[in-house]
Amino acid sequence: MSDNKVQIFDTTLRDGEQVPGCKLNTEQKLIIAEQLDNLGVDIIEAGFPVSSPGDFKSVEEISKIVKHATVCGLTRSVENDIKVAAEALKYAKTARIHTGIGTSDSHIKHKFKSNREAIIERAVKAVTYAKSFVEDVEFYAEDAGRTDNDYLARVCEAVIKAGATVLNIPDTTGYCLPHEYGAKIKYLKENVKGIEKAILSCHCHNDLGLATANSIEGVINGARQIECTINGIGERAGNTALEEVVMILRQHPYLNLDTNIKSEMLYGMSQLVSDSMGIYTQPNKAIVGANAFAHSSGIHQDGVIKNRETYEIIDPKDVGVTESAIVLTARSGRAALAYRAKNIGYELTKLQLDEIYTNFLDFADNKKEVDDNDIHQIIENSKVYKEITSA
Repeated sequence: MSDNKVQIFDTTLRDGEQVPGCKLNTEQKLIIAEQLDNLGVDIIEAGFPVSSPGDFKSVEEISKIVKHATVCGLTRSVENDIKVAAEALKYAKTARIHTGIGTSDSHIKHKFKSNREAIIERAVKAVTYAKSFVEDVEFYAEDAGRTDNDYLARVCEAVIKAGATVLNIPDTTGYCLPHEYGAKIKYLKENVKGIEKAILSCHCHNDLGLATANSIEGVINGARQIECTINGIGERAGNTALEEVVMILRQHPYLNLDTNIKSEMLYGMSQLVSDSMGIYTQPNKAIVGANAFAHSSGIHQDGVIKNRETYEIIDPKDVGVTESAIVLTARSGRAALAYRAKNIGYELTKLQLDEIYTNFLDFADNKKEVDDNDIHQIIENSKVYKEITSA
């Protein structure tokens, strides 16, 4: 793999589906998986096969239809989990087993009632067993964000020796600050013997709104895989949003990092996942929100009409949005009104616009948003209507 290529590991169908009320049936999962494959994701985490017969069937069926991406199944560090995942993945063109265990002192003490050495033994045993089924084994050190770096490095070194090809360093609780998470990745890159044999992966949660920032810091410091979901859906406050990390890397070419994602499919992909899961993105959601390319402030509208780049750093077409939206509200200026009026057939002179703008403001003060029918009504009721239509 090229050193400037960041692999996109999509976990919409696994971590994303853990959101309450987001349960998908197998048919819906197949549709989403096929589109993720077309989108260009490198790895599709299709589910947690041992968790239910339905999840096993979904992973198995997804394995049959995915043409390009690696298909991945999640397990705990339990032999039966791994065996069942291998069975579910048997039809995959390229398969990966994703196994692991908690490594923070909190998890070791309270969740496993164990000790550090025993956890390493369990980690090695799980990776070794997974390796007997597939070549590509990813190990997750759950709660790595709160794991002591020296101990985390020891765990990573041990599982690489056992055959792990990818090391997932999750900020499971979304606790880390970006500089802390970046430093953790850098520490592992510099202190784990044999690290060149594995890819470091970022799996960040959004409890403090830092999932995307942490993932970007991770790849800047040497990680080469980002685990993410469409629309940032996932446990609690969600996961790193796929569309955000893809466009951040693309908009900052000096980082010399990019993905295989076909960005013009992002908006459509977002809509598909929203409709399938019944969870809709907030209007101000970056990249794919309804207002991501909408302008209602008069100052902004005037700038965008003159040159889109004054207030938009992304061309909407690059993410599959047809065009920017000039939304007319009481905060809009003359330039926006003239622009929208022209779009529906009215070429206004400056004097005509001044007359109509006064009426527009009165109308807009009583309505949140002025649509095309409203513009017709405002112009037809103006003193200069006959003058406009006779021109």
